[in-house]
Amino acid sequence: MDSDIEESQKKKLRKSSYSGGDYSRKCDVWGELLRQLEQFPRRPYDIMGELTFIQDDDIRLETTRDRFFNALKRHGVLVERLSRDSDKMIFERLQNEFEAARSSQTQEIYLDGEEWNDGLLATIRERVHMEADRKAMSGDTNDLASPLVQEKVTYKVGSKVICCLEGARIGIQYETSFAGEPCELYHCVLESKSFLEKMTVLEHTLPFFLPIKEAENDLLSSNAMKFIDYIGELLQAYVDRREQVRLVKEFKVTIALGYVDPVSVLPSRIKVQAWPVQQSKKNSSTTSRKENEITEGQTGPVRLLYAEDALRTMSLPEAYAEIVLNLPRALQQIFQQRASTT
Repeated sequence: MDSDIEESQKKKLRKSSYSGGDYSRKCDVWGELLRQLEQFPRRPYDIMGELTFIQDDDIRLETTRDRFFNALKRHGVLVERLSRDSDKMIFERLQNEFEAARSSQTQEIYLDGEEWNDGLLATIRERVHMEADRKAMSGDTNDLASPLVQEKVTYKVGSKVICCLEGARIGIQYETSFAGEPCELYHCVLESKSFLEKMTVLEHTLPFFLPIKEAENDLLSSNAMKFIDYIGELLQAYVDRREQVRLVKEFKVTIALGYVDPVSVLPSRIKVQAWPVQQSKKNSSTTSRKENEITEGQTGPVRLLYAEDALRTMSLPEAYAEIVLNLPRALQQIFQQRASTT
């Protein structure tokens, strides 16, 4: 009997202990759920905070982007300014180098027509490489130099001056002009690793917008002489166009044309007059001495007879080109004649 009572008590004790543990675990689960539920009311405020934070980030990003673009603009301006300064320094350095080469020359040869050919250019290339090899040899002395190397020759081909420069380089100086008056000088330096290898453009002071790279790829490797001549033609054409535009802006030209025959292409009555436009102080400081001599003291129009003759015999585009090209020379002659008679 006692044993039955003890067994019953043990079962109650085990049941009581099981129920207590299960209750404890259930309390833990409910406590976790309550903690999670307590967070839900605060969630909208957290979302609003995140939205405000994102908006603040967008504003800061937009500000950073604007500052970055402004920095890029300032960088572009500085690059352009430094590029101009760099071009100026390159021009001065090359100009000094060309002047030194011409001052140390033993002979200047003027070439005309067929005298300027591929054979002569090959001789110039051989000369510069022989000089470079001689200076690279150990124990080099002037006594070992051949007469070909000792002789320093500069070649003048039309408006081009070709010099042998230090370091196996060939320098070409281009002289430009307009209406008989000299304009800018430009330089182009060619080099090659050896006499047998093709030449490349090492540096130059040519206008950046001219197709120099295309000409180098198309002509320099196959016909260096043609490349040199072509660059000279490009430069002179550019200067002519630029000066023609400037001239049109600085002189006012009026053209009166009359046609008796409506079918005729050429006019029967022509009158062309020109006079200088009043220049501002800013522009007058940049005009050449020749232009100042032409325009000084001249206020009335002058008759351009050469222009009238051109319009009588040429089409309008051809006559216009003729008028613009010869306008400085014609005005100078007319005004000088007026000055001599007064």
